[in-house]
Amino acid sequence: MTDIDVKEYKVVDVPKEKLNNGLEIPLLGLGTWKAEPGVVGKAVENALKLGYRHIDCAALYHNQDEVGRTLHKVFKEGKVKREDVWITSKLDNKDHDPERVIEACKETLRELQIEQLDLFLMHWPIAAKEGPSVTWQAMEKLVDDGLVKTIGVSNFSVKKLEARPLNLLSDLRSHARIQPAVQQIEGHPYFRNNYNIHFCKTHGMHVTAYSPLGTPDSASMTHRDKNVPVLLHDPLVQKVSKKHGKNPAQVLIRWGIQRGTSVIPKATTVEHMKGNLEAANWEMPPEDFKDLNFLGYQKRMVDGSAWFIRPEGPYKNLTDLWDFEEQTGWPPGESTVGIEVK
Repeated sequence: MTDIDVKEYKVVDVPKEKLNNGLEIPLLGLGTWKAEPGVVGKAVENALKLGYRHIDCAALYHNQDEVGRTLHKVFKEGKVKREDVWITSKLDNKDHDPERVIEACKETLRELQIEQLDLFLMHWPIAAKEGPSVTWQAMEKLVDDGLVKTIGVSNFSVKKLEARPLNLLSDLRSHARIQPAVQQIEGHPYFRNNYNIHFCKTHGMHVTAYSPLGTPDSASMTHRDKNVPVLLHDPLVQKVSKKHGKNPAQVLIRWGIQRGTSVIPKATTVEHMKGNLEAANWEMPPEDFKDLNFLGYQKRMVDGSAWFIRPEGPYKNLTDLWDFEEQTGWPPGESTVGIEVK
């Protein structure tokens, strides 16, 4: 539960990055995945009071209505202006039919009690038989209609983003009138995802890294090699933490920001939110940053297998879903030379 209520609203200078449409996204936000009902609303309110100006939501999280009540209250009080808060949401997997996209977006806007989203993402590359391009065309119309400022994707492999029509799910960019501005994917020192991030940066897409603390409660982490600690307890993370007088979460958040990704750690207590926010404005020395870039253990923690791997579905195994990026983030035969993301 949230431990205390923050009394006063603060302004904190969080670094931002300009997107390919000219808008700027704060590099630290509050994630709401797994934030429980009855807790998430107060967490969002306290986060805004502490100085957060980036809130990450999704229909799939089933808590947007509570987040919306908080946003309505805060904006009505006038302590924080709507235009000063970056709000992201995501298209649910069941709504990829072009005829459902606009209504799904409007439903999200109703739940969040706002008139326009700063960013709307295709949450997963689950699509109709025509491929994601038909869904993307409906996403573009959301921008045309003023419901959304920015559109992007989440959990797309490089192959599914490429312009080459290798299969039904690889044609998004070649059919895009409005190019994706953001890709949201897993990213932390135990799964750096450099291949995907390098591709996105090369093609003008900003990357938001979810699970920046390594998702220690994920099924993949539970079934990890027992000789590998959870990321927060990794000896190197602990060493850097003690060296700079930071906690392990601050080290991991700073690492994510310093490599140019925005990060959206979930937190519901004021102590954790405040500590995470403080990580936005310190500089990790290059030698420590580089050491974290080369942690040997690499494993995708959020692999989607429980949700999408079905004998009757388009993805029958993890390779179908991630196109050989499922384990280390690198497809077989790809050179790693020159793709260290900084």
